[in-house]
Amino acid sequence: QKALKDYRKKLLDHREREAEVRKLRTEIRDKNKEYDRTEEDLKALQSVGQIIGELLRQLDEERYIVKASSGPRYVVGCRNKVKRDLLKPGARVTLDMTTLTIMRVLPREVDPLVYNMAAEDPGKVSYSDIGGLGDQIRQIREVIELPLINPDLFVRVGIKPPKGVLLYGPPGTGKTLLARAIACNIEASFLKVVSSAIVDKYIGESARLIREMFGYAKEHQPCVIFMDEIDAIGGRRFSEGTSADREIQRTLMELLNQLDGFEVLSKVKIIMATNRPDVLDPALLRPGRLDRKVEISLPNE
Repeated sequence: QKALKDYRKKLLDHREREAEVRKLRTEIRDKNKEYDRTEEDLKALQSVGQIIGELLRQLDEERYIVKASSGPRYVVGCRNKVKRDLLKPGARVTLDMTTLTIMRVLPREVDPLVYNMAAEDPGKVSYSDIGGLGDQIRQIREVIELPLINPDLFVRVGIKPPKGVLLYGPPGTGKTLLARAIACNIEASFLKVVSSAIVDKYIGESARLIREMFGYAKEHQPCVIFMDEIDAIGGRRFSEGTSADREIQRTLMELLNQLDGFEVLSKVKIIMATNRPDVLDPALLRPGRLDRKVEISLPNE
């Protein structure tokens, strides 16, 4: 009986020791994590910043001409870990402070307004939620959805897919709701643009925003751009006007240029909406830019 008591005592003591060992192992693991975090913070404090530059051209397999953000140009090498297929003329890169070696490739610079356009949530809208517009939904899906989902169909038939569609009709007939339904039902990036927000008081800023918007769309294909209230920048041009009118005309010309710059089978589609189609510029409405005009009339039965 004494031996049994000693055994139980030793067993309890062993279990206590095991619990202490587990506790110590947990503390060691936490201390190691804290040590690694402290080491990373220390490296961040000791690390030197890098210069942002632009790649101009490639001389050979190892040497490149880059332009630093401060202005001068350099012939530099490249870090081994950088993927060579990303080093194309116009790419943004970071350069080491001392050797000016290319350290990494950066994504293109995009205006924060464009990111806000892409981040807007269209909500959950299905085509069945839109009543009385069955024929219009079919036309829009043929123009926007079909070329993105099945582009080979257009190649086999020999038809150029439409670049964009104009939705016009009285206020409150569901033009914006249709665009939201398209954004929810296709697997593509979606940019919602309020045309009046593009206009800037500084000369050239509105045109630059249009360029960055289409550049972002081409990098994130397939992509659908929805421009609401397009009559804010797409009005008919005239010779006389104030400086603000001329800035809006410059914005329209940049938009026309970007629409013409699309590739034939590019996976970037544009939807424009307005309730004043009579004031739009004829150059915007011609075939090749906005190939389809869909009237969103009052709902049928």
